[in-house]
Amino acid sequence: MTPASSSVPAADPTRAALPPGLPDPADLARLAGEFFAALPATLGQAPATGGRLAAPTHPQPSGLSLPPGAAGPSTPAAVPGGMPPGANLVPTSPQSAGAITAAQPKVVPHALAANGVPDHVLQAAPGYDGRIGGQVLHVPEAAGAGLPSPTGVPGGALSPTSPAGFYFLDPAATARPGATDLDRRAIAGLAPNPHALPTAAHLPAFEPEPYPTAPAGPGSPAFYFVDTTPPSRDRADVPSAPASRAPFDVHEIRRDFPILDERVHGRPLVWFDNAATTQKPQCVIDRLAHFYAHENSNIHRAAHELAARATDAYEKARETVRRFLGASSGEEIVFVRGTTEAINLVAASWGGRHIGEGDEIVVSHLEHHANIVPWQQLASAKGARLRVIPVDDSGQVILSEYQRLLNDRTKLVSVTQVSNALGTVVPVQEIVAIAHRHGIRTLVDGAQSVSHMRVDVQQLDADFFVFSGHKIFGPTGIGVLYGKREVLQDMPPWQGGGNMIADVTFERTVYQDPPTRFEAGTGNIADAVGLGAALEYVERIGIESIGRYEHRLLEYATTQIRPIPGLRLIGTAQDKASVLSFVLDGHSTDEVGQALNQEGIAVRTGHHCAQPILRRYGLETTVRPSLAFYNTCEEVDRMVAVLRRLAGARR
Repeated sequence: MTPASSSVPAADPTRAALPPGLPDPADLARLAGEFFAALPATLGQAPATGGRLAAPTHPQPSGLSLPPGAAGPSTPAAVPGGMPPGANLVPTSPQSAGAITAAQPKVVPHALAANGVPDHVLQAAPGYDGRIGGQVLHVPEAAGAGLPSPTGVPGGALSPTSPAGFYFLDPAATARPGATDLDRRAIAGLAPNPHALPTAAHLPAFEPEPYPTAPAGPGSPAFYFVDTTPPSRDRADVPSAPASRAPFDVHEIRRDFPILDERVHGRPLVWFDNAATTQKPQCVIDRLAHFYAHENSNIHRAAHELAARATDAYEKARETVRRFLGASSGEEIVFVRGTTEAINLVAASWGGRHIGEGDEIVVSHLEHHANIVPWQQLASAKGARLRVIPVDDSGQVILSEYQRLLNDRTKLVSVTQVSNALGTVVPVQEIVAIAHRHGIRTLVDGAQSVSHMRVDVQQLDADFFVFSGHKIFGPTGIGVLYGKREVLQDMPPWQGGGNMIADVTFERTVYQDPPTRFEAGTGNIADAVGLGAALEYVERIGIESIGRYEHRLLEYATTQIRPIPGLRLIGTAQDKASVLSFVLDGHSTDEVGQALNQEGIAVRTGHHCAQPILRRYGLETTVRPSLAFYNTCEEVDRMVAVLRRLAGARR
């Protein structure tokens, strides 16, 4: 059967918009309607009554032999008659009492529906009998069954039972309880055509989601689901991040993160602990699973297929990191376990060779312990000295004091780009430039910056840049050390073993060039691949879009919590990333954290591995909500409501 294009008027706007040679959607819809209309009316279903499935005439489907009075689900089960209602809530395998207790929030109704019926009642209804469930839940027998026939339809009216009668064309829908003005405007704009399909002329007020699409060339398919590209070995069905989206849509972003559907104490999870670790999008989770299912092997040292796949995936991840940071070569990218290991590597290798007695290392008052302790250890071992850039009351470094610290004994300046405790964005490019004018090497800790702002290491010009994968939506246990090629080439290896050697005899060892020289042993191959997937995901969304959204969210959160009585913000620098650190009069930080946790809101309390900067403000601990691009103003409002309640209770 071929579409009868002659049946469509030439003036039809839908037809006019189609590329030549393609079937008309109206014709396809008409043919589909004719096909479904020709099917037997019952098709194994009970007759419809009032637009919904009729109640079953037998309590159980045929074929089940049940004891007298037994009741159960409508499908056969191992237990005669099926599991009794509610039995699925009891664990069927041995587990600890603690695990049973922890699972209870999942089986408690989370919220009351508008009609007052607990959610588990309706969820359980189909379990007693699928047909009863359809009746209880008002499931229509077929699309359009029981709906009024639309009026004023050119070319004839739809039958009430026509499969082409779509629920969104129901004129009575605007009268249903709870219908919004948007519902009514949308329905009013969808005037039905002969085949109950809206045309372009009926959608003047709606703009399609502007997903980027490749231009269709001559003869190319016009439908997204038609892919004529032949499969290649390079693709290998490897999961990839979703296509880039514009404009930024936080609700679409949130659907990429499965953990955001979790509930804590019966409340939807609010993850405000992003400075500690970020959550992972589904594409990263899928990429890790794909690696272990299809590519798992050691790298670089075998001739078989899986070794080639694993090596390709690992080196592709290195290239992704290089591109993300703007490095000039993959040879400048060293995979490590995280920021802490990267700094320790530089301290042990570069510092061990270039720091001597009487030399000085400069850090700032804002540093994480990971950017203090390795330098202390090195200074203690070498007889060197650690000097500290002070900060002002807002939490910003004082550049004039920094310049006074530098002298001919200064060998290294190591500073954070964003404070994990205060959120202060440090002017690292200026700090690096000042150090280089004195011939001093520099290291920038980017653990808290890479997920919020664009980093271009060539523009920054730091000799070293370090970050952790789990801070930028990637796996834990993987991180990156960027180093300028000439600096890395001058550094000795800091660990010995396999993979980092070119030749070994009992008399001597010849080492590989960077970066392999610093990757002794079997690396964290899978998580490096996962990090690559995370960075690709961020690239597709756009780090600038992420930064703009987070900046607005931080401004909103700041304006909401500032007026709370007794709340004191710690760190008020003009340039901040998405960290809010505070204390609340009359409440310990643990009390505040526990109260927020009871409402499903996760924040960090404590010293945040940054005790020196908190003591600068006379504090040992703070409450630290930290935001990411999947957080929302509604989540901020939930946190503010708890803080206001605590402040009011104290008063």
